Parts: sequence; structure tokens; C-alpha cells
Amino acid sequence: MSTQSPKAPVTVWDTATPTAMKAYGRELLALAHERPEVVCLGADLTGPTETDLFRDELPERFFNIGMAEANLMGVAAGMARAGDLPYVNTFGVFASRRPLDQIAMQIAYPRTNVKIAGFMPGLTTPGGVTHQAIEDVAIMRALPGMTVVEPADATQIAQSVRAAAEWDGPVYLRLKRGETPVLEGLDVPFEIGRGQLLREGGDALVLASGLMVTLALEAAAALAADGIEAAVGNVHTLKPLDRAFVLEHAARAGAVVTAENHTVIGGLGSAVADALVDEGVHVAFERVGIRDTFAYGASAPYLFRAHGLTAEAIADAVRRTVARRP
Repeated sequence: MSTQSPKAPVTVWDTATPTAMKAYGRELLALAHERPEVVCLGADLTGPTETDLFRDELPERFFNIGMAEANLMGVAAGMARAGDLPYVNTFGVFASRRPLDQIAMQIAYPRTNVKIAGFMPGLTTPGGVTHQAIEDVAIMRALPGMTVVEPADATQIAQSVRAAAEWDGPVYLRLKRGETPVLEGLDVPFEIGRGQLLREGGDALVLASGLMVTLALEAAAALAADGIEAAVGNVHTLKPLDRAFVLEHAARAGAVVTAENHTVIGGLGSAVADALVDEGVHVAFERVGIRDTFAYGASAPYLFRAHGLTAEAIADAVRRTVARRP
């Protein structure tokens, strides 16, 4: 458990940030109307994965396998081999930890064209340790041939549904369900494997994924008031990582902070650190994320504060790295 004392509950993102509902469910249904090969599979989590929209409108292409996630992955792999384009939908923990062997042997190894949507990433669930996917990125990144995408907002969630359909091979989509931020500047073409610079800044670089992008932008705005100009990069594709993007902006800034709603082991921070070390780029570096610990049952705002996943924590990390730049 984190040693930080949680303050009063706060929202995961700034209350002034606009939000949208069911971006994934609406876009998957729209895609299915355009492409008859799209099928939707689930495991008794239809409403919580926004696929009730699909079930109600296209029931003949909706398949509820029940609480049998290993079987779910095998069925999806078989359907892909038969020419369907399966979107598998469940919570992130049940899309990664529980059916790992089936994903490895029936989806990743033969490169079947299955798209896996894992909902409630990291600490966004109040369900406690059993439902908190804090290591799913590390698991999926380790699988050869698996592509890992974590969109930053509702606009990118919708874009990622279509980008995954065009991508040849398995894709893991790490998604916030329900109400999701809508950020300015992200209504631009979405390309798997390409980083996006959302804010310029020469003093430091903050690389974030998923919900942490919103908090990184908040941190950069607070830092600017103190005279520190931090660039913010949206790393929506965790694998394949856009190494050229990371290396270019990291070398320019000299101070790099990564921010992720995931354990700091094996996720975004590890991917960025690997790239910097491999290419010999010397920078001051720090990771904001869940330390080597399990969380516990509580609201997402409380957990984000308790485990240091806040704009304030990102800003403090930037100040520390700026102070020790090479």
C-alpha cells in the first residue's frame, strides 16, 4: 500500500474537462453496420462493456460466452480464422491475467486477427484487487506480435476502434468505460504506433497514456505558472512504441517523466526507459505510476490520490527531474 496519505477525494480528471458517454460502444456499433464481418463477443459483462448497444441492434452477431474467459478467447480465435473480425469485450483483468495462455497460444502466436477490449484499467474500478488491472500492459507487451493501445479520451477511443479494425493482427485496447474525458486537439488522424505532442515545452517532457494524459496537461499548466515549460506527449500506443518520437523530444528536454495508470514495472515507464537506454540518450528520468504494490477497494478518485496518480504528483516529478538534468 502507498505510504502517501490521501487527501479529500478528487475527480480522476479536472471537473472542467468535458466528457462523453459510451464512446466505445457507439463506435463499435457504427463500425459493425459498415463491416458485416465485425462480431462482438463478451463474458457476462454486456452493460459494463457498453456492448448492450450492439446486442440490442445486431443480436445475430453478438455472442455471450459466459464467465469463461479462456473459452472466450478460443472462440474468438476460431471465428477470426473463419473470416470474422471479432471484438472481445471484458474487464482488463479478465482479458489479460485469467486467459493468458489462450491469448498467447490461440491469438498472439498464430497472429489471429482478434481485437481485445479490456475495460476498467488500473485503479478506475472500485472492485478491489480482483478487478484492478494494474499489470495488463506488462502482460500484453510481453506477448510477441501483440499491439497495445490506450487512448487518451473519448475521441481517441472511437478512433482506436476503427484503427484496430485496419490493423493486421491482434490488438489489445485498454479502455476507460462510461464517462470519459474529451480533450482539445485530439480530433486529428489517429495512427497506431505514432506519438502525439500535445503541448510544447523545452524544460521537460511528460509522456503519458490513457487517463494520465489529462492529468499531465493539468500538471504542465501548473508548472508553467512557476516558469517551467513542460512538453506533454500522448503515448496512446504502448506497443509498438514510437521510439523516434520519444527519443527526439527526450533529448531536446533533458528531463523525462512518464505517467501511467499501471504498475511502474513493465508498462509505459519501462518501455520509455528501454528506448532511452538502448539509444544512449542521457536524461533525468522519473516514473509516476503504481509502485510495486497491490491496491485495495475504494473509489477511483480516492485510489488515484492515495497512489500518487495526480497532476500534483506529475508536477513534483517534473520539478525533481528538471533539478537534476545532465
